[in-house]
Amino acid sequence: MEYDEKLAIFRQSRPNPFDRGEDGDGSQEGEMPPLHETRSKLFSSENRTQSSDRTMDLGLAEDHFSRPVGSFVASDIEQLKLAIEECKKLILELPEQSERQKDTVVKLIHLRLKLQELKDPEEDEPNRRVLLEHRFSKEKSKSVKQTCDKCSAIIWGLIQTWYTCTGCYYRCHSRCMNLITKPCVRSKVSHQSEYELNICPEIGLDRQDYRCAECRSSVSLRGVPSEARQCDYTGQYYCSTCHWNDTAIVPARVIHNWEFEPRKVCRSSMRYLALMMSRPVLKLKEINPLLFNFVEELVEIRKLRQDILLMKPYFITCKEAMEARLLLQLQDRQHFVENDDMYSLQDLIDVSSGRLSCSLTEIHTTFAKHIKLDCEAKGFVCELCKEGDILFPFDSHTSVCHDCSAVFHRDCYYDNSTTCPRCTRMTERRQDEPSERAET
Repeated sequence: MEYDEKLAIFRQSRPNPFDRGEDGDGSQEGEMPPLHETRSKLFSSENRTQSSDRTMDLGLAEDHFSRPVGSFVASDIEQLKLAIEECKKLILELPEQSERQKDTVVKLIHLRLKLQELKDPEEDEPNRRVLLEHRFSKEKSKSVKQTCDKCSAIIWGLIQTWYTCTGCYYRCHSRCMNLITKPCVRSKVSHQSEYELNICPEIGLDRQDYRCAECRSSVSLRGVPSEARQCDYTGQYYCSTCHWNDTAIVPARVIHNWEFEPRKVCRSSMRYLALMMSRPVLKLKEINPLLFNFVEELVEIRKLRQDILLMKPYFITCKEAMEARLLLQLQDRQHFVENDDMYSLQDLIDVSSGRLSCSLTEIHTTFAKHIKLDCEAKGFVCELCKEGDILFPFDSHTSVCHDCSAVFHRDCYYDNSTTCPRCTRMTERRQDEPSERAET
């Protein structure tokens, strides 16, 4: 027998519990069948099929998935809610892991999808929308693993329109966009690129008037009417809609305690910390200079960064280095070729894991090899002993004059009691210039 013939016979054998016309049991048009009759019709033994036929049984052969002609949407929604409640009750009554229970669970999923479709019918929506500095882009993904940041409900990509902010990755249903009150976090990053550097600066629920710090809904520690959840970054309390128990590494704990354990933060803090992760805004020697006494890796990284800054002038004036674009090896950490004291939170995380030390040492070796092979003419000869190889300021056994940047062997520089020879020559030259001008 062909599939269409089987489907027609199957449909004829399954009464429609939501049909408003006569359905064979004597109910007249406009009357809803009694609750127990609806349940018996939906889940009678003759309607059950094997698991191999479950898809056809639920996806194609259910008449109550199609809207009856002449009915109203509101009525459909009420009937679907009734069927969903019956499904829930039946699932609890049926034996665990039985085929009938599995069929009922799948039926419940389809009923909920249909209910959601009726509540949120597909509309023609613009591809881009701007709201509270959010730049929303219409999504084409059909994934059902996303959650709306506004209503905390699942986004059913198959039947719902949804948007994502290209700046802070805020996701929401199309129908929830007009309810958004949170501005884009990226605008805060652009206008206020700094961290809260106090560890969990709690102010107390009484100072918050027992309201969520963001949406101002009522909260309490007892969970009535809503549970108050503390954000470890801001120290404030939030409701369950604004705080999903997401975790993130808190900068204040890293800088003061060298602690990298993720802590619970609210949604806005999580997005802010994610966007700030690679921004070099932490000046450690001012915030906590003692950290260098306890973290040896930081001392090593600081020395490598200082050497790279000494190498930078060689690359700027070297044609081969410019063509090879050697400095682009640090394009992900551009601040490393600009200063030696600013760090991003990602830098500190990589220092703790050991990744930064390995990668920076490898780049340092590559840079030094190029300079010593191709820029040898720009090196220095120790003027104190006038012996040895060509010296460069980034060599570990050298010292650099702070006044004229001349390079010497470290032992020669510190053992010599006289001044720097190059500084002496420059001083004498400046003194001779006025006398020469007077003679002329």
